[in-house]
Amino acid sequence: MLSITEHSYGLVGKCLSHSYSKVYFDEKIAKLGMDRHHYDLLEMPTPDKIRDVSIKNNLSGFNVTIPYKESIIPYLDSIDYSANEIGAVNTVKVLRDADGSLRLHGYNTDAPAFLDTLRPLLKPWHTDALILGTGGAAKAVAWALRQLGIGYLFVSRTPEQRPDSIGYSELKDSTQLLIVNATPVGMFPNVDASPWPYPDMLTQRHLCYDLIYNPSPTLFLRQAKQHEATIQDGLAMLHRQADLAFEIWEGENKTESN
Repeated sequence: MLSITEHSYGLVGKCLSHSYSKVYFDEKIAKLGMDRHHYDLLEMPTPDKIRDVSIKNNLSGFNVTIPYKESIIPYLDSIDYSANEIGAVNTVKVLRDADGSLRLHGYNTDAPAFLDTLRPLLKPWHTDALILGTGGAAKAVAWALRQLGIGYLFVSRTPEQRPDSIGYSELKDSTQLLIVNATPVGMFPNVDASPWPYPDMLTQRHLCYDLIYNPSPTLFLRQAKQHEATIQDGLAMLHRQADLAFEIWEGENKTESN
C-alpha cells in the first residue's frame, strides 16, 4: 500500500502500446525530484470499471485516451465547465472524502494544449479548417478553433449522421488551408495509412497538424511536407496537455461541477 505522501497517476485507454505518456511523465517526475510519485499505463477493455481501477491502483489522477474520452463521462462524478462544453474528458482528478469514498472529476487539457501549440503557426489566411474525425479529440480541436475565431467543418466517414460534417469524397472541392487530423489513422502500428486522400491538393499555404505523435512524422505529414506545407505533429500538444494535467493533479482539491 502506498503511503499518504505518495501519488500514483496513470493513463487509461484500450490499447496503449503507442503511448509516450509514461516516458514523458517518468522523466518529468524524475526531473522534479518527486521520487514518491508513479505513472503507469492502465489498459481497460471498457470504461465502466474506472472506479475499480482507481481504487486498485490508488490513483490520485489519470489521463484518458482513445476510445474513452467521451464514453468515460457517465462514470465520473463531475466535470468542469470547459470539458462539459467540449463533450470530452482527457484528465481526471481523484478526490477522496473523509469517509474514504472517491469522487472522480473530469477536465479537458487537450483543447488548451492544442490551442497553445497551434497559435504560433497560424497565418492570416488560416481562417477556416477541416477537422478529420468526429471523436473526443476532434471536439477538443473544435473548441480551440472557436476560441481563435477559426471556422471549421468536421470530416466524417458517416456525414449523413452529422449535419456539421462533410464526407471524405467531398474533400476534392475543399478550400480550407488548415487541416487537422484528429483520427487515429496513421498511428503506430498502421504507419502506412493516411487520413488525407488527396495529397496533391496540398500547397505551401496549407498548415497540416496531426495529433498523432507516433510515428513522427506520419505519412500525412510527410506528404504535406513534400508539397511545402507547414506541418506539426502531436508531440508538443502531448507535452503541453500533460503539463496542464500535472498541475491539476498536484493542485488543491477543488472541483467545479457542470
